[in-house]
Amino acid sequence: MQNWFHIFPKNTGLSLYAWIIFCLLPFYFVITSSGLLEVFIGILLIALFFTTYRLSFIKKGWTVYVSVGIEMMISIGMTMYFGYVYFALFLAFFIGNIRNKAGFISLYVVHIVTANTAIAAGFFMQREAFMMQLPFIVISVIGIILLPVNIYNRNKREELESELEDANDRISQLMVVEERQRIARDLHDTLGQKLSLIGFKSDLSQKLMDVKPEDAKKEIGDIHQTARAALKEVREIVSDMKGTKLKDEIHHVQEILKASQIEFYLEGDPPELMNLPVLSENVLSMCLKESVTNVVKHSQADTCRVSFLQEPSEVVMTVRDNGAGMPGLDEDSLEESGLQGMKERLDFVNGSLHLQSNEGLTLTVRVPFVIQPPKQGESL
Repeated sequence: MQNWFHIFPKNTGLSLYAWIIFCLLPFYFVITSSGLLEVFIGILLIALFFTTYRLSFIKKGWTVYVSVGIEMMISIGMTMYFGYVYFALFLAFFIGNIRNKAGFISLYVVHIVTANTAIAAGFFMQREAFMMQLPFIVISVIGIILLPVNIYNRNKREELESELEDANDRISQLMVVEERQRIARDLHDTLGQKLSLIGFKSDLSQKLMDVKPEDAKKEIGDIHQTARAALKEVREIVSDMKGTKLKDEIHHVQEILKASQIEFYLEGDPPELMNLPVLSENVLSMCLKESVTNVVKHSQADTCRVSFLQEPSEVVMTVRDNGAGMPGLDEDSLEESGLQGMKERLDFVNGSLHLQSNEGLTLTVRVPFVIQPPKQGESL
């Protein structure tokens, strides 16, 4: 509140010129009144009102309520003795901007009672003047009742939208951090071992070059094959970073299962008709890829069924096979099967992973449509 024009409420739907008219009107009502003393008192009340009105914006705590109380008394006096009821609109706009719920309700009720009582009394004291501006008084009464609630609700909505935007920004930043950590883990797990192997075989082939040339050539061939495998895995990691559509991932896993001579069955809602959020779709795609990879590597199954179910608040994906299953499920078995990374991703987006080993392995993934921000004091 640095400039003089901040005495006018913001975002009210009225232009600055309209508020200037509201500021000039009380002088017209006062000047047209009879008696020099009444004019002097009226101008003094107007000056005091605008002074306290500006102070009520820049002060905090109990001084705000004192300022509003003074403004209410001035508004009552201007209504009853000068027939000017429109200071009540200034108060209505200010009360709507009070953030404290108890303070808002208290001032709102007091303002409605005092303003309408003053207007009713003014009809008896200055009936002719009030009847001339009856339509404007009716509009003012409606504004006194509705505008504070409207402005208060709008401010609350803007606060919630701002908090949601901040939460989404935090989630996006943490997603970047999590993805970097995942890439670092993948690079360490894939490239670290292969680069160590390449270094070991290079030293060995160098030692065998003069003694056993044939064995050295074999080691060099192994180095070449390991390097190609490492390059392929790096490309897969980069491909994961780009994000995959669920529809494309289904087609991809279908080809993998077909190459592994495992029959593939797709059941439930078509993924392309679910209108999934991007984050939910990416998480489901990664989970589908990891679960099918686990089926191919460890299950010894000949069929794999993938189903999708869209519920009001979440999407449920189920991957079932008829293989050996996973007896004795625990944290170690999760890490061995490569499902720990999937669980970490799901935890990050408030999703869940459930495993059931019975005549094969049934993996159920639940991903919510809306990612809830953490509560105050909790960490993501």
